[in-house]
Amino acid sequence: MDLFVTFQDHVSKIIDDLVATGVVPKDAARKGVIVEPPRDAAHGDLSTNAAMVLSKPAQKKPRDLADLIVAKLEDIDIVHSAQVAGPGFINIHLEQSFWPSIIHSVLDDPENFGRANIGNGEKLNIEYVSANPTGPMHVGHCRGAVFGDALARLLEFAGFDVTREYYINDAGAQVDVLAKSAFLRYQEALGKDIGDIPEGYYPGEYLIPLGAQLQEKYGQDLLTMEEAEWLPLVKKESIEAMMALIRNDLAALNIQHEVFFSEKSLHNNDGAMIASAIESLESGGHIYQGRLDPPKGKLPADWEDREQTLFRATDFGDDVDRALKKSNGSFTYFAADIAYHKDKYDRGFTHQIDVLGADHGGYIKRLKAALKAISDGKADLDVKIVQLVKLLRDGKEVKMSKRAGTFVTLRDVVDEVGVDPVRFMMLMRKNDAPLDFDFAKVTDQSKDNPVFYVQYAHARTHSLLRQVQNVLPGINSAILFSDERVKSASLQRLVDEGEITIMRKLAQYPRIVNSAAASHEPHRIAFYLYELANEFHSHWARGKVAPQLRVIQEDDRELTTDRIALVAAISATLKSGLMILGVSAPLEMR
Repeated sequence: MDLFVTFQDHVSKIIDDLVATGVVPKDAARKGVIVEPPRDAAHGDLSTNAAMVLSKPAQKKPRDLADLIVAKLEDIDIVHSAQVAGPGFINIHLEQSFWPSIIHSVLDDPENFGRANIGNGEKLNIEYVSANPTGPMHVGHCRGAVFGDALARLLEFAGFDVTREYYINDAGAQVDVLAKSAFLRYQEALGKDIGDIPEGYYPGEYLIPLGAQLQEKYGQDLLTMEEAEWLPLVKKESIEAMMALIRNDLAALNIQHEVFFSEKSLHNNDGAMIASAIESLESGGHIYQGRLDPPKGKLPADWEDREQTLFRATDFGDDVDRALKKSNGSFTYFAADIAYHKDKYDRGFTHQIDVLGADHGGYIKRLKAALKAISDGKADLDVKIVQLVKLLRDGKEVKMSKRAGTFVTLRDVVDEVGVDPVRFMMLMRKNDAPLDFDFAKVTDQSKDNPVFYVQYAHARTHSLLRQVQNVLPGINSAILFSDERVKSASLQRLVDEGEITIMRKLAQYPRIVNSAAASHEPHRIAFYLYELANEFHSHWARGKVAPQLRVIQEDDRELTTDRIALVAAISATLKSGLMILGVSAPLEMR
């Protein structure tokens, strides 16, 4: 049950009535009409801006139109009262007797409570991480990996058929540098003193095992070859070894991709896939020969004022048209991007999401323009930028890892604090906001550590479920949701304000899932879980000083049953949200 969708329908029907009586014109736009929680809970349980949105087309003052809507809202059985506030907002108070129905909604199908169907089974491709295969993943990749995986889980929960994809950047100059760095370690494995790693090479110790692997496979044979001969051999071995390393790093975060797409495959057969994509754009009239205006400010060193092959990106919302070929006739990186997104579209993905690093903000408009042109407007692309992570230890920045040489690896962080704190904390800020990750704070067992606070709330629910067996013999968490005593509980004795507050918060979960999925913002789930945990912990603490508020009442089985049903609903909702974030829901804290 989604309370807010239900009342959105109620408001829509009221508007239909106003249209039928001529109060509101038939063609009045309703897109902006919403039902949401009021900013201040004291103002009501729900709020709608319907009168504000429709006042202009209705040619009525917002408050006058709001009075007509309020009269109809108050005819709804579960509405206690409705009032006009401010310039024309409508606040709605529900009957107290309604709230227990939220618990029944959770307990009737705990695994699916809050599940949305905005995806309607449609295919969606989310490409994330896509770190260069030149070494272990660093903490910056970690944030993109967690964000992408949580978003994929969220969209699956919202009804999409999701494919997780990793784009292997194995066609650029960086993999040549990797191979040359590995060749040095190969020589080292043969006993040669390689001295200091040259400037521009990869210095990390993670390449030492690769050097030994090359020595074991090739012996001294590579030393007898010219660079043009050994480079492709070492490059292939190096990319495979680095991708194995990256897969292991991702596995440490419980992340797996269904598809690994090689950038190099776009360039096979003289770039046949890229050429095909450009031909497709050309047939649509989106390619021309022309000159670009020089960029504003200082000209880059590689700027060339020449006639070239250009994509009409400005026809699709970009700031400038984009070059597709370099002066030597080879394709630009952007041309490969076009071919890659066309390939995803050809595979049936009309919904695509790219999760990119903080330095890729300039790619958003051009990528969206490319997909719009390629698909003739039939496909959509959302590009999510993930900002940098600053690692702190007791407030001081941590910058280096011995194993990587220049950065802190993902594995360093996971090994030190565990996968759950890493995943949860990476989602406690919106993806495009910088994030501070303090090793001390994420292991602190207090309210200031969100992951501990939320997991402790889930563990506390199960502690109460274990304790209740003294009053309700035979009940345990494994059979709780099928126990007739709980399923048939009237719940009408849940009248304390703390209990009502929790039920209100539970009622918001389907709306949070829906809005988080629609906006591609999994951090909303993390925020919600922290708020629900806070309401539960606060209410539990009240029971320490007011025994009549405690969940388990030894001499009142009926009240205990009602309250344990509430606890079970809290438990199920916390577990559901943690599942979306890819964080465990412990039964006890150790």
